[in-house]
Amino acid sequence: MMKLDTTLTTRDLREVAELARQAEDQGFDAIWSMEAGNDGMLPLAIAAEHTRRVKLGPAVAIAFPRSPMAMAYAAWDLSALSKGRFILGLGTQVKGHIERRYGVKWEPPVAKLRDYVQALRAIFKCWQEGGKKLSYAGKFYNLSLMTPFFAPKPHNYQIPIYVAGVNAHILRMAGEICDGLHAHPFTSAKYLREYLVPHIHEGLAKSGRARKDFTITTTPFVIVGRNADEIERAKAGVRQQISFYASTRTYQVVLETHGWGDVAPKLNELAAKGDWAGMPKLITDEMLDVYAVTGTYENIGEKVRERFDGLLDRVNFYVPYKAAFDDAIWRRLCKQMNG
Repeated sequence: MMKLDTTLTTRDLREVAELARQAEDQGFDAIWSMEAGNDGMLPLAIAAEHTRRVKLGPAVAIAFPRSPMAMAYAAWDLSALSKGRFILGLGTQVKGHIERRYGVKWEPPVAKLRDYVQALRAIFKCWQEGGKKLSYAGKFYNLSLMTPFFAPKPHNYQIPIYVAGVNAHILRMAGEICDGLHAHPFTSAKYLREYLVPHIHEGLAKSGRARKDFTITTTPFVIVGRNADEIERAKAGVRQQISFYASTRTYQVVLETHGWGDVAPKLNELAAKGDWAGMPKLITDEMLDVYAVTGTYENIGEKVRERFDGLLDRVNFYVPYKAAFDDAIWRRLCKQMNG
């Protein structure tokens, strides 16, 4: 069954407790935090303290500015605090942000993330065994020191690790050594079916696992309203956001899957000029139908299930405009999708 999650979008930590309680009460299966103007891990400590059932995780925490050890301490504490409900979502970000926003050296991202995940596994194993000898030697990370004073209290909660990815190498790596994947919101059923899932299967085969052992989640764009007029007005915000993502070269494969690869450099050029108003004009109605799910508040859950059945295990609606999802609507959707 496809699970329905939600995103903790507030940047005000004072609002987190109430929003987390509300999300759990409405019936969401998981709450994901973001690193967009705030730390992605800190709000989850508050959410964990004020909830009892809902799963929690960053979607995603940017890996490379933090050492594996620093990330491991935060993840370990959040797993203990939430009694095993924590999921560690990791992302690489892009070169410009890693170098110019975080001030960190950019190195081959997939190879480094593989090393990072394996280092985390070694740290978690060390702590689960009571802080016994830590020994990990990788291409980018070497860890060989863990004294009793610095080893946290052992617990038996497993910490699933998801990574964010779009292209072939990271998808295969995710399938091989991770527990799940955060697929990008700029996606389509065809891209998932013909590109993403096959590469995940290649990785799973290397590790001797099956698809049931792996979770694929994403935040699909939804265009929703009470009637045709509201739905039509909602299209502008989604068209704008799709044009923004499609302008990034990393995501060009999502366009190429549908034969629209030539649109990416045009969008990139407009973005470089700061022509944000001109970019949505390149997103046709046909593209909008492919990259977003359209429906009413009554049937949007069914529409999402129809589009992504057998492809996604979790969804979290991406609504880049002011929608009227009131409490009753969310409760009904959660009940329909989460059982």
